[in-house]
Amino acid sequence: MASTAYSRPSKPPGPAAGDRKGPRLAKELGRIEPKKLGIGLVAGCCLALLTYLSFARLFAIYSPVFDSSSLVLKNTPPATTTVPATETLPVQQETQVEDQKDVPDPEADPNMPNLPEVTTEKDQQEEATTTKPAGAISEAKITCDENGVDEGFPYARPPVCELAGDIRISPKEKAMYLVNPSGAGPFDSNGEKKIRPFARKDDFLLPGVVEVTIKSVSSAAVAPQCTRRHDVPVVVFSVAGYTDNFFHDNTDVLIPLFLTTEHLKGEVQFLITNFKPWWVHKFTPLLKKLSNYDVINFDKDEEVHCFRSGHLGMYRDRDLIISPHPTRNPHNYSMVDYNRFLRRAFNLPRDAPAVLGEETSAKPKMLIIERKGTRKLLNLREVSALCEALGFAVTVAEAGADVRGFADRVNAADVLLAVHGAGLTNQIFLPTGAVLVQIVPWGKMDWMATNFYGQPARDMRLRYVEYYVSEEETTLKDKYPRDHYVFKDPMRIHAQGWPGIAEIIMKQDVMVNMTRFKPFLLKALDELQE
Repeated sequence: MASTAYSRPSKPPGPAAGDRKGPRLAKELGRIEPKKLGIGLVAGCCLALLTYLSFARLFAIYSPVFDSSSLVLKNTPPATTTVPATETLPVQQETQVEDQKDVPDPEADPNMPNLPEVTTEKDQQEEATTTKPAGAISEAKITCDENGVDEGFPYARPPVCELAGDIRISPKEKAMYLVNPSGAGPFDSNGEKKIRPFARKDDFLLPGVVEVTIKSVSSAAVAPQCTRRHDVPVVVFSVAGYTDNFFHDNTDVLIPLFLTTEHLKGEVQFLITNFKPWWVHKFTPLLKKLSNYDVINFDKDEEVHCFRSGHLGMYRDRDLIISPHPTRNPHNYSMVDYNRFLRRAFNLPRDAPAVLGEETSAKPKMLIIERKGTRKLLNLREVSALCEALGFAVTVAEAGADVRGFADRVNAADVLLAVHGAGLTNQIFLPTGAVLVQIVPWGKMDWMATNFYGQPARDMRLRYVEYYVSEEETTLKDKYPRDHYVFKDPMRIHAQGWPGIAEIIMKQDVMVNMTRFKPFLLKALDELQE
């Protein structure tokens, strides 16, 4: 039997050859009346002509043969006559469709030559935007943060203004000009905003801070002419107030400056009012870490400095505390970040304390900060001897003007011990995980002890131990009888404000009870082993 694997039918499927019907098109045309047929032919010719013209236009636009002539046409002025939009719109739409269908993508096909682009009005506008000179001035903007007080924090923050646009600073006039045609902003009826750019709102000291006026002007012609242009933002701030107290150096200037400018990575210019040469010299390592440019003495400079953005004043949080905040801390910096910044600026070597038992004869290092004014630790020698007996390697030192040198000493310590005061600010140089021991004087100092030094220590990931002296351990017992409100109701001291606190609480000395104090030293030792 023959295989049928490759056999085919003798004839194709469908009707037989004799039954095949005539062509369908001929029959349909036969039914159309001659008059209608003539109209259809005319319409067909028109459609063919329109198609030809469209392809001819497409070829003229995209063919490389016309490349040079197209470029010439691009640079010629527009024709004086215009074609009605109703006539050009269909052709433009058709060209776009044909563009998508027939023109290859030069990026998709590397062998395809680059073709001249069709420049639309939208493209021309975008090109004008992107080719704007780098030094062009943007639209004037000014926002001022004047949020005063947080719950639980009694010290109001000063206003800070952030500006952008054509900014011209004339230190001689103590003024910042903002070219602001709209006149919009937080200005008074004279178009001015006055600020004392110090990062602590203190009614006692603010009159001594140089006042700078932001002046909103309608045009550049009204503003003073630039004598020096800067390509980086500016920050104008004051070093007045309580500076030269290490606590206030940090809380009122250095931390606010870090908070305001760290994200700029050195690309910022500082203009300093109430200029103190010795203060600038003292903190030059930190200022150079925050800015790549020499500081400018606002009080003596006679140029007109021009910027495109900047701040008048600085953002601040609490004392030695940095918390997340959408306005004053949008980059979510923390005290840990500030601590690391200081280590980099001073090239401090230790990031962590010694681990007990890490070496055969290793002892944890303790630094005791000695005070020679008020709040002295009267039995310092006995405390030092007890610490040595418990296994600490003790160093006693007084913080001085050499910030870099003392920072080295603190960074070398595993435990820092001091009576409440500005010396405890040096905890910012401790390695992460070290221990801070604060001796808190008599006088209901809980809030101040915690908010000025205790919470900052925790925020810097230090271990924290605090010791509150009793009325038997303070020299106030030699000045006031035991039935005095100093002992019976210490909050009456706080009700007098800072004068009462400064006169009574801050002028006492302490002599700790060794038996009572010893467990707190053992706790510091235990903290290092955890």
